[in-house]
Amino acid sequence: MGSLHIASVEKRAWIKNFDPEKRIVKGPAYILAKRIFDLFLLTVSLPLWLPLLLVTSFLIWLTAPGAPVIFFQLRTGKNGKRFRMFKFRTMVPNAEELKTSYAHLNELKWPDFKITNDPRITFIGRILRKTSLDELPQLLNVLLGDMSLVGPRPTSFSADTYELWQTERLDVVPGMTGLWQIEGRGRLEFDQRLRLDIAYIERSSLWLDIVILFRTIIAVFERRGAH
Repeated sequence: MGSLHIASVEKRAWIKNFDPEKRIVKGPAYILAKRIFDLFLLTVSLPLWLPLLLVTSFLIWLTAPGAPVIFFQLRTGKNGKRFRMFKFRTMVPNAEELKTSYAHLNELKWPDFKITNDPRITFIGRILRKTSLDELPQLLNVLLGDMSLVGPRPTSFSADTYELWQTERLDVVPGMTGLWQIEGRGRLEFDQRLRLDIAYIERSSLWLDIVILFRTIIAVFERRGAH
């Protein structure tokens, strides 16, 4: 599997510095430690993210009182299990119905879908996306155990869409952020993101998670790859 993603990693020396053979906590112990780490960070940061969640919800509600503030999408998680991932609504209420109308503007290879200046996005939704605040409700997914703070981003398409080599990313719990979020975000195609996901899985450790979280904060402030 290493030959499949080495091209995605060779220019990122800091990733290669995380030698999987030097990990202290491995296997089931690492999975448990990672879960405790997630819950600890959520708890200590509660005074920060909970008021932000409430204020943002109120602002979205003001723009369209009859529409839902938070919506969910079915995503593919560990072992291919589908779960409901929460996001702030950043588009007009009938965005899904309009998707086929704008399919010709899609900038990525299907089944990925991204339009830089998507006309379905609302004014406040554009601000939320630029600041990545639209992802904030996924902290609830972390609390529920469907997601982790760090890991491969869950895809909207099901596991049967994956090629065999791509299914390695389904061996772990998906995350709110990961390597492709800080190395390319919206600029990378699915195969490129997969190679970064697999590189993360093969080198995963609590220290790597901490580094990714810090680099995510930097990427968000730089608005790198955000749409």
